[in-house]
Amino acid sequence: MVDGQSHADEALISGESLPVPKQPGDKVTGGAINGEGRLLVRTLALGAESVLARIIRLVEDAQAAKAPIQKLVDKVSQVFVPAVLLLALITLVGWWLYGASVETAIINAVAVLVIACPCALGLATPTAIMAGTGVAARHGILIKDAEALERAHEVSAVVFDKTGTLTSGTPKIAHLAAVDGNEDVLLQQAGALQRGSEHPLAKAVLDTCHEKALAVADVTASQSLAGRGIAGTLNGQPLALGNRRLLEENGLSAGDLADSANAWEAEGRTLSWLIEQGAQPRVLGLFAFGDTLKPGALDAVQQLKAQHITSHLLTGDNRGSARVVAQALGIDDVHAEVLPADKAATVAELKKTGVVAMVGDGINDAPALAAADIGIAMGGGTDVAMHAAGITLMRGDPRLVPAALEISRKTYAKIRQNLFWAFVYNLIGIPLAAFGLLNPVLAGAAMALSSVSVVSNALLLKTWKPKDLEDQRP
Repeated sequence: MVDGQSHADEALISGESLPVPKQPGDKVTGGAINGEGRLLVRTLALGAESVLARIIRLVEDAQAAKAPIQKLVDKVSQVFVPAVLLLALITLVGWWLYGASVETAIINAVAVLVIACPCALGLATPTAIMAGTGVAARHGILIKDAEALERAHEVSAVVFDKTGTLTSGTPKIAHLAAVDGNEDVLLQQAGALQRGSEHPLAKAVLDTCHEKALAVADVTASQSLAGRGIAGTLNGQPLALGNRRLLEENGLSAGDLADSANAWEAEGRTLSWLIEQGAQPRVLGLFAFGDTLKPGALDAVQQLKAQHITSHLLTGDNRGSARVVAQALGIDDVHAEVLPADKAATVAELKKTGVVAMVGDGINDAPALAAADIGIAMGGGTDVAMHAAGITLMRGDPRLVPAALEISRKTYAKIRQNLFWAFVYNLIGIPLAAFGLLNPVLAGAAMALSSVSVVSNALLLKTWKPKDLEDQRP
């Protein structure tokens, strides 16, 4: 930045949940949203060298390096088909050598081929996948390809982004303290100063006033204090709301609120001080802003723990706020202040211990989503994240993450069951046909019955419903 002061919303780029103050000399990233004020910015990188372009390259590299999964049915077919042809030939030659007529030998060989017709084997996987992806989509879980569905049942660790994934991504008032103890009056005074402002922190104050049904009066002589806050006069009382710099410029200290301020700053909260200006300025109160947990976040982590899946927190946000979220959710492994490229490296390191799913919503999450074994993009996130992920959740409800893994396990179980029954039919039917106990007509009927049973078993997935979701449809 060359000139001007403002706050930049970099949530989709860096993962920082709250607007970041910017002043001359600071770097701003292309794609960040300017909060207020006029800025003069000098461009340092163009095209392929921009931050967004580098993130896109990381996504492409990770996707190119991901090896395709060899499907179970493909491995079986490589052996099954040649083996059946060989058995039919042995049946033909065996009956002919045994002294049977050529017609009898051919009929028995054909019976072997008919009973072994791999219809059930061919239907086992696609029918289960179609049923699984269909019922998942009905409940707001879009599975991009069969590869993601097949692999998700093996997940042993889930890595969550913080902002927009486990938290709402919009600042709220986390704490407030009034010197005189009257928090409602404090909110009304701050709301009056912020009235009409589009700043995210102003919206948080006004939303709280609305929730508590507090009347917000008009102020006079309202003015923006660049890089510090806002000032105005309310009922003849000069007020100002802003950061610590505003406090120091008025020759004030935290006073009785010092302990609260230090504790809330350690949590990674953004602080705003409400002061009365004039001949004898004084501190009226303190606001601490922070991101709030999504309603289903705790349930999601607990459900994963019940499934013996470990949860990890990976965020570009500050350590204080990351630690607070992790403690509230019972997550032990926390990686904070991580750059997009380092997110992918962290996921790659975790993959050495098992199959890893990454859950995110921002541009900064895209490399990690692509690098993970399974990428899960939250609804309402960026197109880049959804493109990199194998599974997209239509709603931003974290409880859909364990639900997606559950339907994957059930679908994979149906695939195994279908393959089992397909082979049982063949193990019983082929010897009967080879020994002349099954003519081609009965063999055809048995083959059709095996196909019907496989399809019926797969359609049982249609009865699946995700657990503990109040609203199960998008």
